[in-house]
Amino acid sequence: MQRARNAVAHLALLVLAHLTPPGACDVAGGAGSVNALPAGGSSARLAPSFDAATPRNVTALVGKSAYLSCRVRNLGNRTVSWIRHRDLHILTVGGYTYTSDQRFQATHSPQTDDWTLHIKWAQQRDAGVYECQVSTQPVRSFFVTLHVVDCDEIYQRMFADDDPLNIMPSARILGGPDLHVDIGSTINLTCLIQFSPEPPAYIFWYHEDEVISYDSSRGGVSVVTEKGAATTSYLLVQDAAPADSGRYSCSPSNAEVASVRVHVLNGERPAAMQTGSAGLSNSSHCIIALLAACALHARLLRAQLAS
Repeated sequence: MQRARNAVAHLALLVLAHLTPPGACDVAGGAGSVNALPAGGSSARLAPSFDAATPRNVTALVGKSAYLSCRVRNLGNRTVSWIRHRDLHILTVGGYTYTSDQRFQATHSPQTDDWTLHIKWAQQRDAGVYECQVSTQPVRSFFVTLHVVDCDEIYQRMFADDDPLNIMPSARILGGPDLHVDIGSTINLTCLIQFSPEPPAYIFWYHEDEVISYDSSRGGVSVVTEKGAATTSYLLVQDAAPADSGRYSCSPSNAEVASVRVHVLNGERPAAMQTGSAGLSNSSHCIIALLAACALHARLLRAQLAS
């Protein structure tokens, strides 16, 4: 009973927070903003804050999964919630889901700062702004914009001729050639296989020259593969340690190997990370790859129907 009262009280606080008049908080991170820390005192250094290197724009294909990340430092005993701005609907609070739409799920790996909103089978109506909110007073928020791409619509707008595309299958790991992650966080690599007439029969992941074993004594390693016109394979390595640094490669059965170099940092802030020139925050390359995959998929369908 006490647990239910606490949940209801927290939901009430979230609703009250969204009744605050627009403009009351500046989300840019300046003084007085929801992302700013109070000045002075040891308590200020321990106040929750958001990792500025976390991607603020995420692109997903219709029918595929979307992963929205939120990395919170010094969370303490506060709670992380995900809220959809379109209707101010509270989706998740901590590890609990507060929506009847079971496509939404919050995941958190113990001993890490990462809180991820997983949206299964993304639809165009899911596009928009999502808020990662920490239950401080006042609340602190981090905003992520989700873009959902529809292959058929893009094809109809961009391609009208019937000439076949002669493009070899290819693989690439998004965010390369270098990715920087903090020690203790989760390494999240996304390999996109495109321009393939059929999904690859298998995909192997390598760390340096060794095949990654998902049942090794290290633990915390998993792979999720979604096959389709554009096949996507996700490699997740939890609780990153310096030994996890190095070259990671994605090797599909029908395309050349794609590689990226991962740097596990112990509090450092390299220039590439500060400027946002590395990592998944550069979503333009991802969008171009998705557009190309959509175009090829539509061409192949038309060729099959014509034959």
